[in-house]
Amino acid sequence: MARTQDCIAVSADGVSWFLLNASPDITRQIERHRELQPSAGRRRSSGISGIVLTNGDLDHCLGLLSLREWTSFSLYATPETRAGLLERNVVFRTLRRQERHVVQHDLELGAELPLLDGDDAPSGLTVQAFPVMGKVPLHLEDSATPTAQSNVGLIVRESNGTSEQSSIAYVPAAGSLEGVAKFVQGVGCLFFDGTFWHDNELVELGLTGKTARALCHLPIGGPDGSLRSLAEMHVGQSVYIHINNTNPILRPDSPERQQIESAGVRIAEDAMRFDL
Repeated sequence: MARTQDCIAVSADGVSWFLLNASPDITRQIERHRELQPSAGRRRSSGISGIVLTNGDLDHCLGLLSLREWTSFSLYATPETRAGLLERNVVFRTLRRQERHVVQHDLELGAELPLLDGDDAPSGLTVQAFPVMGKVPLHLEDSATPTAQSNVGLIVRESNGTSEQSSIAYVPAAGSLEGVAKFVQGVGCLFFDGTFWHDNELVELGLTGKTARALCHLPIGGPDGSLRSLAEMHVGQSVYIHINNTNPILRPDSPERQQIESAGVRIAEDAMRFDL
């Protein structure tokens, strides 16, 4: 079954929603979820209060251009990611057509910040960004080098939450698990990079000469892949997300899929819902 590109919507009250990344498929995703659509009697409104970006890759931010109407929303990103989008890319300047069209907030690594909507109203959620091994976006590779701000994972919690089991961790791109475990320990749900099954996946298909690790995606399989580590992490449940269409885990009858299921790890599908 075909899947749209990865994007997660989170809410504390079912009314105000924040997107974790904004995929190019965002309009289809909004059409499928009533909660994200305009409220009755309010023209050009939206249930989307803001977006939090993990990096500046186009598959994580192109959806912002579909949200360029007149409804104000907040945008959380590291200063590096924000500069790459809004200062070094003229197309994204369409997000500045009116005052407070997009209210920008810098993600400070390690700091827990309240998620506020475009009117600075609290959402009941907080976000904490932490560095994850990654790379700069493809369109900036010739002019920038990776830093700790280039690619981050996110922890989203309820502002008044009393248990880590009501929190989620979102790590859609990771070249390594180094340093990840200490941040995601105890969360109710971990969404983790499931882009490739093995390191030479694209090379063997003749699609590119780059391995998964060269693209900063830790493969799932193998003795040093992510599956073994995820199965041992102390989290409520683990879900693979950001799955490339070359990955055999998408086939229900594949042995790779059976390994995933035997390890107790789930595979993301469109319209999955988690109540924590």
